[in-house]
Amino acid sequence: MIIGVPREIKEGEKRVGMTPQGVDALVAHGHRVLVERRAGEGSGFSDREYKEAGATLVEKARDVWNEGEIVVKVKEPLEPEFPLMRPGQILFTYLHLAANRELTLKLMERRIVGIGYETVQGQDGSLPLLRPMSEIAGRASVLAGGMCLEARHGGRGVLLCGASGVPPAKVVILGAGVVGTNACKVALGIGARVSILDIHPERLSYIHDITQGHIATFISNRMTIGEEIAGADLVIGAVLIPGAHAPKLVTRQMLKRMRPGSAVVDISVDQGGCFETTRPTTHENPTYVEEGIVHYCVTNIPGGFPRTSTFALTNATFPYVLEIADKGYGKAMEENAALRKGLNLIDGKVVYQAVAEGFGLPFIQNPFSPPSLKTLS
Repeated sequence: MIIGVPREIKEGEKRVGMTPQGVDALVAHGHRVLVERRAGEGSGFSDREYKEAGATLVEKARDVWNEGEIVVKVKEPLEPEFPLMRPGQILFTYLHLAANRELTLKLMERRIVGIGYETVQGQDGSLPLLRPMSEIAGRASVLAGGMCLEARHGGRGVLLCGASGVPPAKVVILGAGVVGTNACKVALGIGARVSILDIHPERLSYIHDITQGHIATFISNRMTIGEEIAGADLVIGAVLIPGAHAPKLVTRQMLKRMRPGSAVVDISVDQGGCFETTRPTTHENPTYVEEGIVHYCVTNIPGGFPRTSTFALTNATFPYVLEIADKGYGKAMEENAALRKGLNLIDGKVVYQAVAEGFGLPFIQNPFSPPSLKTLS
């Protein structure tokens, strides 16, 4: 199979869909890999490294899209890439369609096979291709929040860890999944006072155990959220409903009760955000102030650490790319239930229910589901 790796064109995105090590392994399996020149520069990978790994370097993105049977990316495609897509072409990347109706319609129009990293899901409910970026986003969110609290960014001038005779900042984390757990670890490690909220008691129990009770845990509900964030210096939004729009947990009225100069970091922004006041920002212009609160809503936080992120992402995605390349996507999905759940679009139709329902679009059953599941639908 021919695998294409284009250069990312989204503003501030320096990651790349595959490392030279991943290219080498695919070539060893007899596949051809096309890599757009300079695709890996932002992550510290030279064209020479890709060439030595066996990649065929091409000059333009058009060359990648024209020949690639499967295109492996990091971020969702943008307007200049739509005309380059071919019907039946496999697109394997973070799609986040639930927050983007226009993109969904465009990809339906191009009749691509859209497999979203964020919806590949294990039998235990885990999201193996979202996990590595979630770990990085969670850890980086605390660093971003600390920056937002600096006076030069409009913050209260509070140091997260405090100082001798000065109490540390209070950090409130909404969501105790992979993102929230990693944010919790870093915030606690820095020395902040941390509380975390979630609707799942077992997650809170796990975090309480691993931190030896050094953080406060709460069952998440509207009243508790309002009470906790009122006294917070930093609030981190880390909620996720796989493949669906994030719930708006924090209203504008709740923010008005926070102290001016406090900060919020919305990691859920890729799925629409969990703060009513969220609007997407970039690494170049990461913050804005609304209701007196500094907002950090960068849509690809791991993109600020491209080398670490690219290695972590390729480690997770490579087995699936290889399986698709070796078997073809149909057989791969029939045999791999996790990969099958990653399918969002095929032949101009939506096969991921949350996306279809979110936009009022027709939904069809995944064509690669076992006969027993098709019968139940």
